[in-house]
Amino acid sequence: MLGVAFGTAALVIVLSVFNGLESLIRSLYSSFDPEIKIESAEGKWFDSSEELLVTVSQVPGVEVVSEVIEDNALIRYRDAEMVVKIKGVSDNFLEQERLVKVIIQGEPVLKKGHINYAIIGLGVSHSLSVSPKDEFTSLQVYYPKNIRATSSNPSGLYTQKSILPGGIFAIEKQYDEQYVFVPLDFASELFQYDQRRTSLEIKTSPQHDMLDVQEKLTNVLGDTYLITNKDQQHPSLFKAIKIEKLFSLVTFFFILALASLSIFFTLNMLVIEKQKDISVLLALGASGGLIKTIFWFEGAIISLSGAVIGLFLGFIICFIQINFGIISMGMQTSVVSAYPVKMQLLDFLYTAVCVIIITFMASYRPASIASKIKVISHL
Repeated sequence: MLGVAFGTAALVIVLSVFNGLESLIRSLYSSFDPEIKIESAEGKWFDSSEELLVTVSQVPGVEVVSEVIEDNALIRYRDAEMVVKIKGVSDNFLEQERLVKVIIQGEPVLKKGHINYAIIGLGVSHSLSVSPKDEFTSLQVYYPKNIRATSSNPSGLYTQKSILPGGIFAIEKQYDEQYVFVPLDFASELFQYDQRRTSLEIKTSPQHDMLDVQEKLTNVLGDTYLITNKDQQHPSLFKAIKIEKLFSLVTFFFILALASLSIFFTLNMLVIEKQKDISVLLALGASGGLIKTIFWFEGAIISLSGAVIGLFLGFIICFIQINFGIISMGMQTSVVSAYPVKMQLLDFLYTAVCVIIITFMASYRPASIASKIKVISHL
C-alpha cells in the first residue's frame, strides 16, 4: 500500500510541476507575444492599407489592432554599439498592456508630442549602459540602404536616425538582449518601408474566445496571411513540454505497476493462506465468480487505500510548494525563486485511472487462482 501511495504522490507532484512550468512560460511569453499575430504567408512583409485594418478590426472579438515593422539594425549609445531587433509599433500598441507590466525603469512611453522614445530590453541597456534618466544622450540607429551600392560617401549607404531612451523592460533573456521598441513612423522612415508591415498584432476582447476570433480572421483574410495564436507562435516549445509530460505519465505508470507487485504477492499469499476458507465457501454454494470478486475487492481496497493516501499526500506537498515555495530553483538568475507548481483536476483523474487499471492487472491472476480451488482437496 505504501508503494502505491508514494508512487501516486510522485506522479501527482511531477505532473503539477510540468503544469507550473508550462504556465510560467506562457506568462513570460504573453508579455511579449500578441494573442493573435497576422503575417504574410509568403515573404517577410505585406502591404498594409486602411481597408485591411478596417476589415480586421470589424471582426467580432478584435479589440486592438497594432501595426508592426520588425527588422535588425545597428544601435549606438555613446561609445558602445550592438546589433538589435528594432520593433516599430503603432501608437495603440501600449493599449494592449503587454509592456506596461514589465517596465522596470523609466516610463512605458513611445511618444511625447513630436519626440520619439525607445523602450529597451534590459540586456540591451546593460550592453550599451543606457540610462533613461539621461535626456541629453540619444540612441543612434543605423540601417543599410543598399549593401551593393558603391559610393565615395559612406553615409549614403545607410539610414541614420536618433531616438531618446524612454524605458527599460525585463521579460526574458531571449527578448531582453535583442529587442528595442520604437514608434511605427520612426521604424518606417528608418527601414524605408512606407506602407509595408511585417505583422499585425491583435488583442482580443475578454468576452470572446481567442481561438474563435482566430478562426473568424482566417475565414475573412483567407490563405494570403498566416494567422497564429500564442501557442502557435512557439510550437516546438509547447509541444516539447507536452511530450515530456506524457513521457513522465507513462514512466510513473510503470513505476506504479512495479509498486503494485506487492499487491500481487500479497493476494497470492492470501489465496494460499485462505485455501481452506475458500473451500468452505465453495461447499456452501459460493460460485467461482463470487470468490474471484472477493479477491478483486481485496486488491482494490489495498491499492485504492494507497491511491487515496498518495493523492492526498501529493495535494498537500503541492499546496505547500504553491503557498510557501519550500523547494527553490537554486539559481539567483532564475525568473522565479521556487519551482512553479499548478494543480489540475485532470491530473488527479488520470492518476486515479492509472491506479484502477493497475489494480485490475495486479488482482486478476490471484483472483483467478482462488476461483479454481477444488473443494475436496482442502476440506
